Amino acid sequence: MAMRSSLALCCFAVLFVYSPLPARGSDAPAWMHAAVNAPLPPHDEKTDAVLLYSEDITVVQPDGKIKSVSRRAYKILRPGGRDHGKVYVAFGANEKITAMKGWCIPAQGKDYEVKDKDAIEGSLFGVEDAELVSDIRTKHFDIPAPEPGNVVGYEVESDARPYILQDHWVFQHTDPVAEAHYTLQLPPSWEYKATWLNHAEVSPVSAGANEWQWVLKDIPGIREENDMPPWRAVAGQLVISLTPPSGFQNGGFKTWDDMGKWQAQLAADRRGASPEIRQKVAALTGSAPALFGKMQAIAAFVQGDIRYVAIELGIGGWQPHAAPEVFLHKYGDCKDKATLMAAMLAEIGVDSYYIAINTTRGGVTAQTPPMMYLFNHVILAVHLPDSLNDPSLQSVYTDPKLGRLLIFDPTDEYTPFGKLRGDLQKNFGLLVTPDGGRLVALPEMSPDSNGVTRTSEMTLDSFGNLSGSVHEIRRGDMGSAERYALKSVLKDADRVKHIESLLAQSMGNFHLTKASVTNLEQNFLPFTYDYSLVSQEYAKHAGPLVLVRPHLIGTWSSDLLETKEPRKFPVEFDGPESNEEDSKITLPAGYVVDDLPPPVDADYSFASYHSKTEASGNTIHFTRKMEIKELSVPVSKLDELKKFYRLIAGDERNTAVIRPAN
Repeated sequence: MAMRSSLALCCFAVLFVYSPLPARGSDAPAWMHAAVNAPLPPHDEKTDAVLLYSEDITVVQPDGKIKSVSRRAYKILRPGGRDHGKVYVAFGANEKITAMKGWCIPAQGKDYEVKDKDAIEGSLFGVEDAELVSDIRTKHFDIPAPEPGNVVGYEVESDARPYILQDHWVFQHTDPVAEAHYTLQLPPSWEYKATWLNHAEVSPVSAGANEWQWVLKDIPGIREENDMPPWRAVAGQLVISLTPPSGFQNGGFKTWDDMGKWQAQLAADRRGASPEIRQKVAALTGSAPALFGKMQAIAAFVQGDIRYVAIELGIGGWQPHAAPEVFLHKYGDCKDKATLMAAMLAEIGVDSYYIAINTTRGGVTAQTPPMMYLFNHVILAVHLPDSLNDPSLQSVYTDPKLGRLLIFDPTDEYTPFGKLRGDLQKNFGLLVTPDGGRLVALPEMSPDSNGVTRTSEMTLDSFGNLSGSVHEIRRGDMGSAERYALKSVLKDADRVKHIESLLAQSMGNFHLTKASVTNLEQNFLPFTYDYSLVSQEYAKHAGPLVLVRPHLIGTWSSDLLETKEPRKFPVEFDGPESNEEDSKITLPAGYVVDDLPPPVDADYSFASYHSKTEASGNTIHFTRKMEIKELSVPVSKLDELKKFYRLIAGDERNTAVIRPAN
């Protein structure tokens, strides 16, 4: 879809080639000098920079045009804060940067200035596989001397005529903020609605006729933590929806239904089928007697034969291309692929509906106000008849009005029809219907839908060397990750590098004797590895005793929470997951088991882990299973999660003891 500046399933970078700007002496503005002497906000010794002052002014014209001014002043505290000397401003076809200046106030010496004429303008560049054509551009300059002890700042003025009259003030950032201002000025008879996210509501102060100002002070910075919720889910923000007098067509959304109607109108005439589409549908589905098979065939075609290429100019960031155009060119972005699939499904009598979604779970929540920029992806909700109950249809949402809907992503070529990858599960999306829209919670699949099952048959010799074979089944996202990694790997020798990396985490001295991959291209079947190995001196001698670790391959524990500083944010899992290990080690002749590790049983609301080690004849048999049952662990349960990981880590290190029988 890419929803303008956010792109689904790809990333982008901006590349500029330029010469360093000369430093020019000129006084910085009064608002920057006032900030220099202001007290620093609370911070610690690891803080790279603080935002001394930020100001955002939004002035709405009677014709709906918006003039904006943004000001920032940072004090650099550590070398890591130098990046604040690089200023990037992105703008689209309906926006214009009218002025852009920057300054440095050094701890000693004269001020430096960078003027608008020194800025360099460029287009988006470096997108993966060159799959983007966009009219979004960027202006950039470097502020001289962004060194510790100095203050750098900038001011940007812009004009815009937005498609929807909304404004978004993000006032909390990585850096602590001393003082933040937001000013809104409206024409007569205009109204606004303010919605606060991740911050207590703050009342504005009247700054004049139809003008309001919000002021916040000492806003703490957000320090990134591994596996934390997405930025939008934790940063303080203010969303302003504007209501103009009657006659305007692009007022801010008051409800999700309003936004759904807007998106439905954009795609109203885009899903019609051409004769070529009808012919292709007939060819794809002619040999499939049942409806489910026909749906699978269409899904596989759109996933595999329509290349992901985003061409997004103007309103094209939100409006899909017509289905016949997508089919003709054999490419399109996420909303284009969803449109083509919808048109093809309609030819076999199956209704479907768009779902606009953010590809990061938590980017939209039940408390989020309707806002077009929140979403960066489009998928489909496919209507299922009551008679269709195939067990492979796992990503089913039951809508109170529309009935059973299968949630499916036509852009994701690795996840088969009937399933949904982890980051979209238990996520919120806007279900778009012809008569409006509503925010819905997408389904969460069972843990068994994703994970690794590993079975090993090994033999230990009297020297402690281990040899044998492993059969590894990877389901769901675990299989998709392997298919993606091996997508462009042509040599068989390179396909086993992941196995070697996995073994290196568990064994010190090993080599593979053979390896093979199954179901690399068939995403509807489990991905499998089969390999054989030899591990030299796997078992360790301790006098007459021999220590053998029953757990062979893979690490399920984590040191995520082994930090000195207390965790501030929940831990987010990628998706539901279930992993199993079943390892058998045949002992060398003349040896018997002397001692075995104890079983481990850990059950929490968010996850469970069970293992046991048994001896049967001359064989040690180790089994274990771990399930991720909840996708988010709140801060109040992080001590339990740390204990959970420590139990697994201890179990992975445990050894069995064997000795000579005589």
